[in-house]
Amino acid sequence: MNFNESENQRMIADMIRDFGAKEITPFRKEWDDTQFFPKDLFKKLGELGLMGVLVPTDFGGAGFGYDEYVTAIVEVTKLDPSIGLSLAAHNSLCTGHILLFGSEEQKQKYLPKLATCELLGAWGLTEPNTGSDAGNMKTVAVKDGDYWILNGAKNFITHGVSGDLAVVIARTGEVGDSHGMTAFIVERGTPGFKGGRKEDKLGMRASETAEMIFEDCKIHESQVLGNVGDGFIQSMKVLDGGRISIAALSLGIAEGALEASIQYSKEREQFGKPISRFQGISFKLADMATQVEAAKLLIMKASDMKNRGEKVTLASAQAKYYASEVCVSVSNEAVQIFGGYGFTKDYPVEKYYRDSKLCTIGEGTSEIQKLVIAREVLK
Repeated sequence: MNFNESENQRMIADMIRDFGAKEITPFRKEWDDTQFFPKDLFKKLGELGLMGVLVPTDFGGAGFGYDEYVTAIVEVTKLDPSIGLSLAAHNSLCTGHILLFGSEEQKQKYLPKLATCELLGAWGLTEPNTGSDAGNMKTVAVKDGDYWILNGAKNFITHGVSGDLAVVIARTGEVGDSHGMTAFIVERGTPGFKGGRKEDKLGMRASETAEMIFEDCKIHESQVLGNVGDGFIQSMKVLDGGRISIAALSLGIAEGALEASIQYSKEREQFGKPISRFQGISFKLADMATQVEAAKLLIMKASDMKNRGEKVTLASAQAKYYASEVCVSVSNEAVQIFGGYGFTKDYPVEKYYRDSKLCTIGEGTSEIQKLVIAREVLK
């Protein structure tokens, strides 16, 4: 495994910093305060190649691997974790599912438009009463000639209202049967498909989270992804890669909080000297920096394995579990280092703190990651 940052990674990081200084940083407080989802921003990110990082060039994407993808998420997240979350959900879930399991015709039809963000993607697995217990989903699809009739609702969906295209997993067999669910591509504007309630959230407020509702939604059989009955199995494989995304999101938050804390500790003086010279602060920074580095190494390992086509179930779960817990811990300590100012919106760490908690919940809670890790190590 190569620990050196590649030229591509440096180029991506510099590009995002330059772009973000003009297009993200000046607006992030307003977006957060008003819970505004800046959909037009993602069109611009699409022009930079960041909405199809993993999509091959043959389908209009950037054609990069997971190292570059992680760099993109980390750097965008340091600017605004909400934007990093939407970037990750579009790339790894909706686009990633079609990339992994779509037919050649489906890839040709959708991937170029997803890669440029002509189409913004959503991915629907979670339901109001089935979060971690996705096998008991209530959304059903019934075959009717050449069509499937979809009924039900998904919630906590990134881009549930604004997404132009959704990959939706619905039950087509018996409850609890892992081979009884199927993935469908559903275009916005399809009769019977609509957005529902938008969530009012603690953090990640500029990333839209909402319901998707299906009422006698008629979907042609050509919109089935892969084989009928494989939807849940596909989803677990998609989440293996998606967990690297959330780990990268966590790393971006943690790095952002650490960098802000280091800078502040050098500038803030108490008792005649910078607070960085007090052991109570310097030891906090030492712990934070070590945790961030350990999380980064776990993510690098998972990314390297993914690039080589190896199974990443264990590595991605470990990276996601550890990095997400670290980002909460590091953000918490950052607020403490800033003291009273850390509790205000005048400094960035309170936002990192609020945004961090999503990382221990989204795409599998920390408890689910422990189940996955335990199952893998006990095989």
